[in-house]
Amino acid sequence: MKKHSKMYVEALGNVDKTKNYDVTEAIKVLKSLKTRKFDESVDLVLSLNIDAKKTDMNVRGSFVLPNGTGKTKRVLVVTKTKAAEATEADYCGAEDMLEKIEKENWFDFDTIVATPEMMPALGKLGKVLGPKGLMPNPKLGTVTTNVKDAISNIKKGMVEYKNDSYGNVHFSIGKLSFSEAKLEENLRAIVAEIVKNKPSGVKGTFVKSISLSSTMSPGFKIDKASLGL
Repeated sequence: MKKHSKMYVEALGNVDKTKNYDVTEAIKVLKSLKTRKFDESVDLVLSLNIDAKKTDMNVRGSFVLPNGTGKTKRVLVVTKTKAAEATEADYCGAEDMLEKIEKENWFDFDTIVATPEMMPALGKLGKVLGPKGLMPNPKLGTVTTNVKDAISNIKKGMVEYKNDSYGNVHFSIGKLSFSEAKLEENLRAIVAEIVKNKPSGVKGTFVKSISLSSTMSPGFKIDKASLGL
């Protein structure tokens, strides 16, 4: 049996595991729990009524949170044609950057933005970048000729999402230090984004359940009706 910390057990005593909380109340309770010595992330999980084994049922995309994530992302731009637009990137180059990754095992970045002409070369590093979730993808806005806007969106708080094999989608919606209003705005925006991208093959209820937690806290079940679902 997994052992939880004293603070987790104490927090669990302040959470009703049988209750579906109104979204505003859930955030208020989460922020009222005893905090750690670091600024915890606030995490959201949506359980979806999809068959993750079917490609046309998968939910994937990217989205800019209204209030950001509270995290600063380091961006690597790989391009031969748009380097002049990459002034806000942390790193920029072409084959030299790919060689550095391959030969030096260099990963001092969080996201890669690439222009289309670089994808054949990037594809050769698929076995290295893929498992780390770093391969650029046009569906996520990270393969583009509009490099400037891509960098801007990532720096503002763009989150990438993809359901797991159980049909769940995981998000970080900010930090515990965010105001209740900002956390709720981010949460509502994400739920709206997912609902907007409901696969056409889904029959009946799309979002089965929603839960909220911080890095070290127990989870709260959210009342879907409080989100208009």
